[in-house]
Amino acid sequence: MIKRATILIATLGAALAGATPAPAQGFPDRPIKLIVAYPPGGPTDTIARVATQGLAERLGQSVIIENLSGAGGRIGTRAVARAAPDGYTLLVSGTNDIVIAPVIYKSLDYDPAKDIAPVAALATDSNAIVVNPALPVHTLAELADYAKANPGKVTSGATQGIAPHLLLEFFRARTGADMVFVPYKGGAPAIADVIGNQIQVNASAKSVLLPQIQAGRLRALAVSSAERWPELPDVPTLHEAGIDGFPGVLWFTLMAPAATPPAVIAKLNEAVNLQLLSKASRDAIAKIGLETRVLSPGALAGKIAEEAGLWQAVVRESGVHLE
Repeated sequence: MIKRATILIATLGAALAGATPAPAQGFPDRPIKLIVAYPPGGPTDTIARVATQGLAERLGQSVIIENLSGAGGRIGTRAVARAAPDGYTLLVSGTNDIVIAPVIYKSLDYDPAKDIAPVAALATDSNAIVVNPALPVHTLAELADYAKANPGKVTSGATQGIAPHLLLEFFRARTGADMVFVPYKGGAPAIADVIGNQIQVNASAKSVLLPQIQAGRLRALAVSSAERWPELPDVPTLHEAGIDGFPGVLWFTLMAPAATPPAVIAKLNEAVNLQLLSKASRDAIAKIGLETRVLSPGALAGKIAEEAGLWQAVVRESGVHLE
């Protein structure tokens, strides 16, 4: 049975407390562009399209999604960091772009902490490690043993520089599994290749993996969440599989250029939160296995800071650093 989305805070009033200055007069008076820094069909694109359904009606203007993918999300994130701070160019992003990128890349020509401002939370997702069913393994321990017994013959793949990549490298570091990593520009192409057995192992988000697992195209070995996925009660968590220390969830968020007026951010936050609290949005988000999250911009900023410490530890242990 599909779990209904849960609300991080009890009421919209709590979410908006202290976050709404004087209304942004006249905003918006033209279409709003949402940049998704990954290809269509991946986790970020999926949540962008589900969570923003109905937002145009609430704002009274068209909301256009533009996929500006490449470089592990950095191209799209950079575009928003350098956009006019007027509320008309926004970023659908989250943990990968705002928290992990500054830690994993030795140099960025933008600083998410300084150049991008939180607008609203959208939802949380979790990851899983999956394999092509032809691979003769059914647990993480079996995968580690198989990879060590067949050095260099097991290939894993995911979008480079984001949480799924770190999960695969974290697993390798903890177990000594000998796997060759293949970098991808987005989650959807990597999933297609593991289904087609061009690679054998993948990690990605529940929102895109679950249908493939349920259809038998992929075999799930473990999930990153604190509890087992209700849809896959026989698949253990990482903790149950003997691997601790990997953050359980990924946050999806709406962000804006840092100098965007607080009144504009407040108006966007209110519209997004009202949309997320609607039955239509809650049902749509729950249908893809995610959990709705409603936060004020200030509370979201605090959550981002909290998550940063967890991911810094993962990066240190996995040893992943990219140019």
